[in-house]
Amino acid sequence: MKGKMSTNMGSVEIDRDVLAKYAGAATMECIGIVGMASVNVKDGVTRLLKKENAGRGVNLNIIDNKIVIELHVIVAYGVSIRAVAQNVLENVRYRVEAYTGMKVDRIDVIVEGVRITDED
Repeated sequence: MKGKMSTNMGSVEIDRDVLAKYAGAATMECIGIVGMASVNVKDGVTRLLKKENAGRGVNLNIIDNKIVIELHVIVAYGVSIRAVAQNVLENVRYRVEAYTGMKVDRIDVIVEGVRITDED
């Protein structure tokens, strides 16, 4: 289902893939996030996605014109997962609502892995 906004000048429909890419990009901006994860359900294998494929780590549904987002992420080793998740929730909610004018009903952050980074 597409997101839909109506004004006195007409209506705008936003495809789910566009919203997923935007939510993935907003997630990647957050400190402590190494990247988005793609999960192969058949094998149970998680793999790190490149920045241009960040939207593939996002499951997004639109129910009653409200957005429900599920983010699959890989976090940096040594960071507070709780603090990173809170930052992701706030940043993604703010950016998606500002970008679309639609309400975000729920965001679930699923940590699929931890990665050691070379930023020391």
